Amino acid sequence: MSEPASITSGIAARYATALFELGLEADALPAIEADVGALASALADSEDLRALIASPIVSRDDQARAMAALAQAMGLSALTANTIALMAGKRRLFVLPRLVADLRARIAAHRGEMTADVASATPLSAEQSARLAAALSARVGKDVKLNATVDASLIGGLVVRLGSTMIDTSVKAKLAALQNAMKEVG
Repeated sequence: MSEPASITSGIAARYATALFELGLEADALPAIEADVGALASALADSEDLRALIASPIVSRDDQARAMAALAQAMGLSALTANTIALMAGKRRLFVLPRLVADLRARIAAHRGEMTADVASATPLSAEQSARLAAALSARVGKDVKLNATVDASLIGGLVVRLGSTMIDTSVKAKLAALQNAMKEVG
């Protein structure tokens, strides 16, 4: 891992740990989980928000005011809003996407859940998702939630990432393996 990514992860982990532990003490994890979902959606949907948190040109005060207004408009809990205000005051908003991911992982681990990132060539049906989640749950002994995405370049099959395990049954991977095997022969 590169040094800047490591530093960013460390900063995000410290804020996530603090917010998670405060939420646990205050019995506010459901509110924080809802806040995390709302922030993730906002970050995914808004180019302006991503630019605001990453821009070194926007002043600390302007970032703080914008994030306070956003937190109020989104109805974020006081713990989350205060954490974001502290991050803005310290010019640490650039780690917000990693904070969201870290908090999701901490809350899931607290519940005994794991999240599997699943990429498929076509969208999975509800039945396929349920069967895959059940199979993965049986394998790891925990509840598994799917984070499903569509990647048409896979041609067919799935790529599943569950913790440090990756299962690649895609046609793309099989074709690549076949291509490598043919290079070795000839």
